[in-house]
Amino acid sequence: MIALLLRRDLRRAFGAGAVLPVVFFLLVATLFPFAVGSDRLLLARVGAGALWTAALLAALLPVERLVAPDLAAGLFDQFATRGIALEAAAAVRLAAHWLSFGPLLMLAALPAAALLGMDGATLARLELGLLIGTPGLAALALGTAALTASLRGAGALAGLVMLPLAVPLLIFGASGGAGGLKLLAATTLLLVAGAPFVVGAALRATRE
Repeated sequence: MIALLLRRDLRRAFGAGAVLPVVFFLLVATLFPFAVGSDRLLLARVGAGALWTAALLAALLPVERLVAPDLAAGLFDQFATRGIALEAAAAVRLAAHWLSFGPLLMLAALPAAALLGMDGATLARLELGLLIGTPGLAALALGTAALTASLRGAGALAGLVMLPLAVPLLIFGASGGAGGLKLLAATTLLLVAGAPFVVGAALRATRE
């Protein structure tokens, strides 16, 4: 059953504009040099922070599609009647959401880093940070989607909820240092472990 849910969620994620976060990410990388100028040293120094900000906003783009449509269709009620724990379904959706944008962002970071004049060592640290941190972004997006799914204007509200919570990921990811990456890994682990329980509790609250 878990494998079927994962396949369904992946098919749905890739069929619902999965390329949009990547396009947004690349647009930010393309436009950023126009905003700060053509100084390659400056671009290389601030490029990692710019790309991490772009990754954060890209993870936020599909937030309205993560929970609200299935909640309105009664899918989570069907899970409950079939004895499928909401936390398990949330964990599967978290994995599918990350697979639909995390690896693609890491690939998109290659041309983005070239546009910003980043050297190989900086790019390697950026890729490692994205590998560690994007699951945390996916967990934040899913938890935020569940908390705001039943509210009017959920898209705008999701941004207000998610962006402040993502500040630690942004700071630790953009730092690029060994200490920052360790803190990033700890933060991501906490978010990924807690997100299914947050989603399950939020979904039960909407049913009461």
